[in-house]
Amino acid sequence: MSMDGNYSVVPRDSGWAAIGHGNSRASSLHRTQADAYAAARDYSANRGGGEVSIHGRNGQIRDKNTISPAHDPRDSKG
Repeated sequence: MSMDGNYSVVPRDSGWAAIGHGNSRASSLHRTQADAYAAARDYSANRGGGEVSIHGRNGQIRDKNTISPAHDPRDSKG
């Protein structure tokens, strides 16, 4: 798991991986890029939010998304 909530979705030989920034091992492996992105988004939200970088098959970043925390206290009434 990433300590700061930032993750990357990167291609692997057999599919796609969600990797926490600063980690050498994947947090999870998936058949599709969409599944890996969903996992990375959930990991990031559960770590208090961060950024998910989505890499293309060529390894270059093709998109970045900022993820909000899983529970944002600003959304509560009061």
